[in-house]
Amino acid sequence: MDSRRAAPSLGIVASLLLVVLVAVPYFVVEETRLVGSYYGAGALTPWASALMALVAVIVFAAGRKGRTDPDTAAGAAVGLGVVTALVAVVWAVTVPADVPLQLTTDRPILGPLTSATVLEYHRWALAVVSVLPAAAAAWYAKALRLF
Repeated sequence: MDSRRAAPSLGIVASLLLVVLVAVPYFVVEETRLVGSYYGAGALTPWASALMALVAVIVFAAGRKGRTDPDTAAGAAVGLGVVTALVAVVWAVTVPADVPLQLTTDRPILGPLTSATVLEYHRWALAVVSVLPAAAAAWYAKALRLF
């Protein structure tokens, strides 16, 4: 396996997964206008993480295709990944536990999965997934022998 291609590919997938995960509450909450209060309840907003993740997709892709110097792309991806993770983790930690549960009902979504269950664990899933682009960027930098 060529780590110089696999690492940025993982970074692209992880970054897109983060963006999808930020959009999940809009499909789970019946009144989508309430999602703004959920995202505004923390110290920061995860939309900043989603925006940086979209930029990271471009950076990873440019480095993988050789359109940007791979060393530069890996360094930029590390910086974006770290900030993306910090923003998402700070948001997840500062959202009061009762806020996500106030937005949903026990409406079934998929099998035993309800909207309340999804939102109860959403912020922690977002925090965990936000670390993946940073990890992929670190792997990319290591594959390029930058450290």
